[in-house]
This record gives sequence, structure tokens and C-alpha cells, in this order.
Amino acid sequence: MTLLLPAGALAQDGPTVDVVKGELDTTWLMLATCLVFFMQAGFALLEIGMSRGKNVGMGVAKILINFSIGSLIWWAVGYGFAFDTSHEIIGSAGFFLGNSTELGGEAVGAAGVGFWAFQLMFATVSLAIVWGTTLERIKFGAYLIFAVVFIGLIYPLVAHAAWSGVGILSRVGSGVQDFAGSSVVHLTGATAAFAAVLFLGPRKGKFGPDGKPRAIPGHSMPLLGLGVLILWLGWFGFNGGSTFNTTDNKFAEVIAVTNMGAIGGVLGATLLIWLLSRKLDVGMMGNGAIAGLVAITAPSGYVEMWAAPIIGFIGGFIVVAGVLAIDKKIDDPVGALSAHGLAGIWGTLACGLFTSDRLAEQVGVGKAGLFYGGGLEQLGVQAVAVLVTFFGVFILSGITFAIIKATIGLRVSEEEEDSGLDIAEHGMYGYPEQFIPAPELIGVGSPRPTGAGSAPIGSASEVPA
Repeated sequence: MTLLLPAGALAQDGPTVDVVKGELDTTWLMLATCLVFFMQAGFALLEIGMSRGKNVGMGVAKILINFSIGSLIWWAVGYGFAFDTSHEIIGSAGFFLGNSTELGGEAVGAAGVGFWAFQLMFATVSLAIVWGTTLERIKFGAYLIFAVVFIGLIYPLVAHAAWSGVGILSRVGSGVQDFAGSSVVHLTGATAAFAAVLFLGPRKGKFGPDGKPRAIPGHSMPLLGLGVLILWLGWFGFNGGSTFNTTDNKFAEVIAVTNMGAIGGVLGATLLIWLLSRKLDVGMMGNGAIAGLVAITAPSGYVEMWAAPIIGFIGGFIVVAGVLAIDKKIDDPVGALSAHGLAGIWGTLACGLFTSDRLAEQVGVGKAGLFYGGGLEQLGVQAVAVLVTFFGVFILSGITFAIIKATIGLRVSEEEEDSGLDIAEHGMYGYPEQFIPAPELIGVGSPRPTGAGSAPIGSASEVPA
């Protein structure tokens, strides 16, 4: 029967091109949102792999509680502070998504909620970065308090400054170029992590009596590697989704550029650590991938394909040199200060060098970089963004951690650190078979067999330091 209907009637009943385009844009944004959410699993596995066996369960609990609190606070106030355009310094409307009726004077539709959800993932990724320096000795309660302050105030201030369109960093010169957050997300998280570790101090036994650092190996390089690969996948949504639409298929170009930055990071880190040690350090190679991805995050929408592996390669060099230098004085178990902080600074500055005139015009923010005849202007703008982000976040984070330390305390006791935070904070080991005698496991988990070869690696009273 439908074959007998006039073609004009069918056309009137169907959706318009604009409607289909809007639905396609929202579909891509929500797919990217899911990819970025999956990065939480990557952070969990990376940190668990770099922890000792007595602290692995805490990584799971931390990710769950941070994402949950972060989501609640972002809905309540964080998003409004970040993206309402009423004021230059911070937003003043849109809290609780305007009860789903309005945001900044405009109705909140599905597309608006999609943008809110996408930006939530960015905020919680930045929060996840904070805790890499604090593994194995921070109180769980500190997570709760700092998550509220970070998602409710610190991160929104930086996002508003760079991405709201009315913030101070968008008014410096022709505007800061940070396509997906080398500075806004990664440098912000790493700077807060720097403040945290300064107040927290190193793990017990990290530095010997002579002050020299001692290696405290993580318990699982396979988990570390899986975490890195999951983060790599999530980054395609992180950077590609920052187009916010499918217009001209630009998201595909951004994803390709992102991948080239990542491989540059792996190759750069691998080469430098081999030159320095004649060993192919797995952890350094993983951090090379992360550093390459962080470095290409800001330029991903602004640079041509040829520049991406160069930016990533330099990021890989930076992360190796940074980890080796920082480890002499600061206990950063996962290398977050280098992979997210130093590489984030480099990625932000790289826009001032490699941004092409074609893409600067296409995105509509900033000018061409030095290598495209733009002079030093954009590089200066990028440097201002780095300085403003670092000092602003460091001061606010330092105040917050100082208050936490003076009130509930920031660090667990020596006894709890020796026992491991799994048992001290959560009441159960992540790997109970390693630490609990076999007879005592009955009723705790799956019964393990008895007999030859079944003796536990350790016991609750024999926990490795």
C-alpha cells in the first residue's frame, strides 16, 4: 500500500535534514561520552597495576566513589560554574541543570544534557588524575572532601576561564587554544596531584637513610598495559568528541591525529629509556603512550597530521626525563606529574608552534603557530594559560589539602600503611589468597584446595612491606 502513496506525502511525514543532523551529532557525542567514561576503568587498572598487592582493592573503591561524588557535584553546581556565561570569572546560573528547564536563559533539551554529560566525563577524568601521586598512603576520607571541592570549584574555574567563551583565558590575545584539555583537564589534575603529594609525603621506605630513592615496583605490568590501552581507546572519544558534532567529519581527522600523537609518545619514551638504561622499561613505555596522548590533546583540532607524531615523540622524551628527575625527591608511583603535568604543559605550548592557519580558522579560536608564520603571539597566549592554570589550581588545592590535613588528617598511620589499605580501610584484601591462610578463607570467598602446593603466599600477619 505504501507504494501507492504520493512521494510528497512521505516527504512531509519524514524528519527534516536539520533534525537528522542534530540527532546524528547527539549520537556521536553520547558515543564519545561512553568512551571517555571507560577511561575510568583505564585509570583504575593503571593505578592498581602500579600498586603493591596489599593495596589493589582500594583502587576500585576510589574510582567508584570519586565518579559518584563527582557526578553529583557536577550536576549540582560544577557545570553551572563552568559553562554559564553570566560572568567572566565563574558562572552563576544553571545549577542542577536549571531543574532541566533552562540553562543560561535557554531551554535544556537532549543536546544540552548530552553536552553536560560529556563535560562531566572530562571533570571526573581530571579528578582521577589527582590521586596517582597518593597511592598506598592516603586516607579514603580525603577523597570525599577533595572531590567535592575539586569538581565543585577548582575544575569549573579553569574550564570557565578557557572554554566558556567569556572567561579570562579566552580574552587573552585571540584566545587560548586547548581543543580537548591538555591544560584544562590534564595540567589541572596534575597540579592538584602535586599539591597533594607535597602535603602527603612519600611512601614508607621510598627513600633510604642516604635520601636516595628506592624502587617500589607495582605488582602487575599486564594490568598496567591493559589500563594504558583502555585509556588510549577512551582518548578517541576524549579528543574526537570535542568536535561536539559530525560536521565535515572533522572528528575522524581529530581521532587520527590523536593516534599519531600516542604512537609518537611510545616511540619517544622507548628510545630515551633505552638510551639511558639499555632496558625497555614497560612502565616507561606505558607512560610514553599517556604522555603522547596528553600532549596531543590540546593541539588535536589545530595541527596537521605530520605534526602529531613529533608532538607525541617530544612528550615521550619529556615523560621519561621527568619521571627520573622527579623520583629523586618526590614519590609519584604512577608518574602522573610527568605524564599529565609536564606533557600537559608541552601540549598546550605546542599549539603556539604547530597550529596551522587552516585549522585555526576552521576552529575559530586563536591564530596560527610560529611554524605557520603566526609569530610568537599564540605561543605567548598558551604560556599565559599554563601559568594561570598552574598557580590557580596549586593555590586552591594546597589550601584544601592543608585544611584536610589539619582536621581529619591526610595520611593513614604507619601500622595501616604496613598492613595495606585494602585491609585497613576496606576490611578485605583485593587478593585474599595471598594474605589470608587457607583455612580462614572458608566463608570469606571461594574455598581453596588444601594439600601440596596450596600454601598461601603470605598471611594476614605476614604482609609484605
